[in-house]
Amino acid sequence: MAKASVLTPRADDFPRWYQDLINKAELADNGPVRGTMVIRPYGYGLWERMQQEMDARIKEAGARNAYFPLFIPQSYLTREAEHVEGFAPELAVVTHGGGKELEEPVVVRPTSETIVNEYFSKWVQSYRDLPLLINQWANVVRWEMRPRVFLRTTEFLWQEGHTAHATYEDARDYAAHIHEEVYADFMVNVLGIDVVLGRKTASERFAGAVNTLTLEGMMGDGKALQLGTSHELGQNFARAFGTRYLSKEGRQELVWQTSWGASTRMVGGLIMSHGDDSGLRVPPRLAPVQAVVLAIKGDEAVLAKVREIGDRLTAAGVRVQVDDRTDTPFGRRAVDWELKGVPVRVEIGPRDLENGTATLVRRIPGSKEPVALDAPAALLPAVLEEDQALLLRQSRERRESRTSDVSTVGAAVEAAVAGGWARIPWADLGEEGEARLAEHAVTVRCLVAEDGSVPDADDAPGNVAVVARAY
Repeated sequence: MAKASVLTPRADDFPRWYQDLINKAELADNGPVRGTMVIRPYGYGLWERMQQEMDARIKEAGARNAYFPLFIPQSYLTREAEHVEGFAPELAVVTHGGGKELEEPVVVRPTSETIVNEYFSKWVQSYRDLPLLINQWANVVRWEMRPRVFLRTTEFLWQEGHTAHATYEDARDYAAHIHEEVYADFMVNVLGIDVVLGRKTASERFAGAVNTLTLEGMMGDGKALQLGTSHELGQNFARAFGTRYLSKEGRQELVWQTSWGASTRMVGGLIMSHGDDSGLRVPPRLAPVQAVVLAIKGDEAVLAKVREIGDRLTAAGVRVQVDDRTDTPFGRRAVDWELKGVPVRVEIGPRDLENGTATLVRRIPGSKEPVALDAPAALLPAVLEEDQALLLRQSRERRESRTSDVSTVGAAVEAAVAGGWARIPWADLGEEGEARLAEHAVTVRCLVAEDGSVPDADDAPGNVAVVARAY
């Protein structure tokens, strides 16, 4: 008799599979207010690991962590016209506090460019104060009309970086550094997602920016997901808030700025990029638990060996959890760890002890083999790296096999509707073609140069538009 599937098969209903997995793997629940979410401990553990990896890279880039208030005076947002227009439909506005109507409404933070600039204008006096490189880990609120857990929620967690520089070139180069050395390095080498780095078109650009750099990943159903962005703000916010510095030449100059962010949306990207019909597959470099050692039965000798192997794996630098809950059936526990996507399981029972072996189950390639009881600590570091590389290779192969080079809007739409991406010369598409794509719920995810690098300008010769349906 065939075993009943725990999850809706991806091929039958990808959105339902996604929601099933979030529930069954105990990642998150819907919050009490529409569009909010409760992140459960295992899901939050994934986010914590993302925080740790990105925070280290952000600090290597010279930025320091700070914190700015959740409430922002409404008047701050109106100072930069394009910014307030871009965010107006998503704002949550507080009009009453302490039982009284507020003299000025306050906005619940949708992003912090405005309040950051209010303080940058106080902190920056001279060229000696530049560059000023600040990051904050925080929550933000953007009223979401079509919520989906992790992907689009009214409140979500993120990091947002804000910097001020003496020159346009410094700001441009720093935005590119964050794009490549922080975000791309993390997403490719830790998340195992083969992202495309590119430049947003004018219509897709961040409100108030002069350029937006993006990282786009292909999900398991062929749709795109924007996983992070880095913006050149030019002098737009500096002009609005009077953020100036005294140059070496003794002149008052406006600063040049950047902002950049990545959010809990990456947890959704992790699920949809690597998950399969059995659940999550967590990249080993990211995994809060890289290996779980399971006792099949409550035999004292088995429990002692399981704990011993757990200690040896910990000493070998593996993030490990010992599962000795033998009052819960082994099959149920094995399925639970499979759903959670822990890269390796080491399973041991009385018969294994007699044979001097353990069963090594690798979640990512889906393999199972007996190994000597003293082998896991020596084997696992290499096994984990092999499986990390496999996830990245599968991500790259999926994107390359499902991306078509086309020359017409019709062909681009056809490729996107069929569950893939299309590449079309920007000179053939242009803003008019971009508008025609939008009629079919297809967007230009980014512009790339002919060689796949990030172009210097929207209209650089040879630019190619990468188009897809997206989350």
